[in-house]
Amino acid sequence: MNTSLACPLWLYNLLPFLRWWPTVNRATTRADLTAGLTGALIVLPQGVAFATIAGLPPEYGLYAAMVPTIIAALFGSSWHLVSGPTTAISIAVFASVSPFAEPGSQQFIGMVLTLTFFTGLFQLILGLARMGALVNFISHTVVIGFTAGAALLIAGSQIPNFFGVDIPRGTPFFDILKLFALHLNNINPYVASVAGVTLISGILVKKFVPKLPYMIVAMIIGSLAALWLNDLFGGLAQTGIKTIGALPAHLPPFSRPDFSLDAIRHMVFPALVVTMLALTEAVSIARSVAVKSEQRIDGNQEFIGQGLSNFIGSFFSGYASSGSFNRSGVNFASGAQTPLAAVFASIFLLVVLLLVAPLAAYLPNAAMAGLLFLVAWGLIDFHHIIAIAKASRAESVILWVTLIGTLINLEKGIFFGVLISLMFYLYRTSRPQVKAVVPDPAPGSYHHVSAEEHDECPQLKMVRINGSIFFGAVDHVQQALHEIDEQAPQKKHVLIVASGVNFIDIAGAEMLAQEARRREKLGGGLYFYRVKESVCGTLRKGPYIGYIGRDNIFPIKVRPIEAIYPKLDSAICRSCQARIFPECQITLPNGEPRA
Repeated sequence: MNTSLACPLWLYNLLPFLRWWPTVNRATTRADLTAGLTGALIVLPQGVAFATIAGLPPEYGLYAAMVPTIIAALFGSSWHLVSGPTTAISIAVFASVSPFAEPGSQQFIGMVLTLTFFTGLFQLILGLARMGALVNFISHTVVIGFTAGAALLIAGSQIPNFFGVDIPRGTPFFDILKLFALHLNNINPYVASVAGVTLISGILVKKFVPKLPYMIVAMIIGSLAALWLNDLFGGLAQTGIKTIGALPAHLPPFSRPDFSLDAIRHMVFPALVVTMLALTEAVSIARSVAVKSEQRIDGNQEFIGQGLSNFIGSFFSGYASSGSFNRSGVNFASGAQTPLAAVFASIFLLVVLLLVAPLAAYLPNAAMAGLLFLVAWGLIDFHHIIAIAKASRAESVILWVTLIGTLINLEKGIFFGVLISLMFYLYRTSRPQVKAVVPDPAPGSYHHVSAEEHDECPQLKMVRINGSIFFGAVDHVQQALHEIDEQAPQKKHVLIVASGVNFIDIAGAEMLAQEARRREKLGGGLYFYRVKESVCGTLRKGPYIGYIGRDNIFPIKVRPIEAIYPKLDSAICRSCQARIFPECQITLPNGEPRA
């Protein structure tokens, strides 16, 4: 019996982890434990680095990877997204709070927690208000470009640790490449050897021994290589192989955000900015991983999960967190099956802090860099990038704008991509196809076919409109209707086959009513065939149906020409040789028999 069917829908919405809990078994738990252990080791150096970027004591980066990660995993919708501290959020936190307090001070920490509290509150409100549909405007191409750009950022940020060159933390991507080119002669061969051994061992284990957790094996091999080099060449002073260092061995303490009026006044607006940045980052990462896992992401639930993680995390010393590209990529690549992998990662991180914190100090930064190079490579979806390049020039522009924009500015890159994709979309939808058609000559058919290679009636123009007639498309459709007069002045009657029109707004209805009045003055008419009920509903709500005429709107499974033919000019029909309608073969529009 499937126990997942026993719960009502409202309980699934309240406790979303009940949806995947029935899938947990011994095999998935084993896979999640492995992925969780790998994730815990990955976040050790990252958490310390991100906290430093945010202006906080190092341990706060680890606190942000504990309770918030568990809450986001249990109440989000993605099975592979891992939340925690990120580069973009850390930079945003520092920029938002540093003007009002000294970084690292108690006042600074209190205001950061206030910022985190309001960020979670705003995210939760957006989720409960069902605003998750906003992420639907992030197209698949934007996600592919953003993922590739973020992967390159990950690799770029690890260049100093991989090669042992001195490049300041937080240096922009293209400046990193420039400085690295200037420091080629200063590459530390010992550090680069450890990173290279880790990277190569990870690739080989993944390819030839896929059953082993290749990331953990690679980290162990890299750590042993560092120990051997240090022992052989005289230690850290000679090799320069740095490690994570000592870690605090205690649980994240309870905390209280600063709820003073001054702190609230300074933090509310920055919290809105961090909210949108964090949600965009989290949902984009969730969707990018879902491209590979083929899982459906619920934007509303993801908003709620992120909101709860920050709201609750602010009381457990966690600063603002979001979806992590590094950890999510590692989580998926490590074979995680359910969100329990993120929960296990947080638990393992606690265990590391409480029991083996001294041993974690032996983990080389170079080994972590080698592993993250491997993760970054796996995040670039070369298959879809090549497919997009072949399929659409416009989509290729969107992809590269997003990718390059992300490299320039992580939080703005995806917005550039969304903006460009919306511009292309609006351009396409503002130019619905207006195509000439004629009745299908097949006996008994009610359809219309392309007018190409067919004769047309000299008095009646028939067109099919494929696309919505809204304010952005009004000018294009109106111009197409006016061009009929310019190209064939005798065609005063126009029949629109409207089966492809899904939506019409007030501007569109006004334009059609105006066109109907204009054609009536010319001695012709405007007619519609196969109009959808939703479109008719809009026309009925105003005076538009009166101007067009109810008798000029023909439903499906009728032949409009039977009603329109008597309105044509018999003098023109008398000399016409096209005779494309059955009625043309028998009588003239005035009822006079054909000669």
